[in-house]
Amino acid sequence: MVRLNPYYYPYYRTTSWGDILTLLQQSLYAEEMVCSMSSELFHIPETKDLKGNAEMHKHLVPASYHRVTTVGCARRLVNGEQRQSIIATLAACIVNAENEDKKVREGLNTMEENAGPEYKAFISLIIRWQNQAENYLFQAKAALRTMGVTFPSAGSGPENGEYNLY
Repeated sequence: MVRLNPYYYPYYRTTSWGDILTLLQQSLYAEEMVCSMSSELFHIPETKDLKGNAEMHKHLVPASYHRVTTVGCARRLVNGEQRQSIIATLAACIVNAENEDKKVREGLNTMEENAGPEYKAFISLIIRWQNQAENYLFQAKAALRTMGVTFPSAGSGPENGEYNLY
């Protein structure tokens, strides 16, 4: 008699977690560039108080945390763990990162509007990296949906309309 693990879901077994991991790693890489470049602005005298940067970082930090968590979840799934709770964590953190990305984008737009002409191209490059971070996250979410993974809705969390695990 074969005894089934109660956390095993064969529904997900036919999927390629490796592809999901790659997309999430690419999103995280782009996020690393956003973090590095926007943080550098705090160390340049002309941009150390750039309007929008500090506010943007209040959302960039949790967005990064959620991306790191998605990569960890995907890595665990690639390595053979099969619990539904890992998949639920992955899905929730994708939604959380998307919610934080909206505020990051607002901050980047404020920064671009308020930067001196010599820094506009640099901030534009940060925005392009943010676009990449969001695009890879979107692709991972779309691929997960084709695998049957469901996502919590943005309105299923706290009163402010954001879903958050903590």
